[in-house]
Amino acid sequence: MKRVVDGSRIMHVHVIIPSINQLLGVRALKPLLEKNDTKVIIIDEGDQKLRKNNRTFISEIRHEFYGPQERAEWFKKHFGSSYETYLHVIPERCHAETSFGFLMAYAEQPDLVIELDDDVFVIDGQDFVDLHHENIEGNFGITVESKGSWYNSMENLELSTDAEVFPRGYPYVPDARNAEYKWLDKGGKCVLNMGLWAGNPDLDALTFLYHGGFAGECHIRGVRCKRKKVIVAKGTYFPVCSMNTAFVPKIIPAFYQLYMNHMGVNRFDDIWSGILLKKIADHMGDKMCLGEPTVYHYRGPRDPFKQLMMEWDGIVINEILWRIVDSLPLDGETYWDAYNSFMHEFGRSIAKTTLAPLHKKFIRTQIEKMRLWLKTVDKLE
Repeated sequence: MKRVVDGSRIMHVHVIIPSINQLLGVRALKPLLEKNDTKVIIIDEGDQKLRKNNRTFISEIRHEFYGPQERAEWFKKHFGSSYETYLHVIPERCHAETSFGFLMAYAEQPDLVIELDDDVFVIDGQDFVDLHHENIEGNFGITVESKGSWYNSMENLELSTDAEVFPRGYPYVPDARNAEYKWLDKGGKCVLNMGLWAGNPDLDALTFLYHGGFAGECHIRGVRCKRKKVIVAKGTYFPVCSMNTAFVPKIIPAFYQLYMNHMGVNRFDDIWSGILLKKIADHMGDKMCLGEPTVYHYRGPRDPFKQLMMEWDGIVINEILWRIVDSLPLDGETYWDAYNSFMHEFGRSIAKTTLAPLHKKFIRTQIEKMRLWLKTVDKLE
């Protein structure tokens, strides 16, 4: 039952934070979370020294840590003696471990789930939770269609450069990058809202290097969001970045963060899960949007060439994968059913593609994990 205070319903919110760093930005959330029944779920690697330090930042916020040991205990509780089979749906030592937080949210069914990275900071004066909730529940916004099948989310962000910049996960094919947009005065409720970024926007390593990032620091900065809510039309995709994203629990069966840190591929878990989700949301007649709230993203110096090696195979796969996703027929009246329908069509289509043999092997692993994900979700109902 939802709690009610002074005639207003208090939302039950899960904030999921994958973390290997100090949680400096979480303390700023305290006044924004107090209005709601909020739980912060921190997905980490079990480093007790780091946890002790982080507790000084989040001691006044309801929180739970889930490293490898705690995740195993959770699976034991929910799946009994066969827990190890289901535990293997969660990858190790990578951002895609957030899938575990999604399973917790699906089991507990909060009103809203928010993903937040550990290197972002809520901007002063913004009601971060309410802005996400308003974009999801509000019947407003402007809708964008693209002739090139993709919308560049950076178009809705004022940047420190006049150059056209594309986010991580955006295809390099010219048709997508030279897209013409049609703007429609259509709003509506959404199942997912992606917030944008001041400071360091979400760039891939190639873009980062091209714009001066050889020493580990790129000169491009996000300044502010242009429009509060842009709905991405049916048949148009955009890169979903998990850095600052909110969604409703009903999509979780179709929102598995794909299995990364595998066969040298990483950093495409949110991108590919977002492409699949957009396909399925279109099928279900639901909408996805982006815009506010804007967070400040501090990206610490890092080796861009190491990042490029982590992304390279993913960039190659991405150019083909999204076209496969776009072409497949779907069936089903729920997100679980539609994801299951997609998975079977996807599996049959892989052999016919021009993907390299190793990339096909990687995709087959993803399909195996997608199948296990549906079984895991099914067990939680």
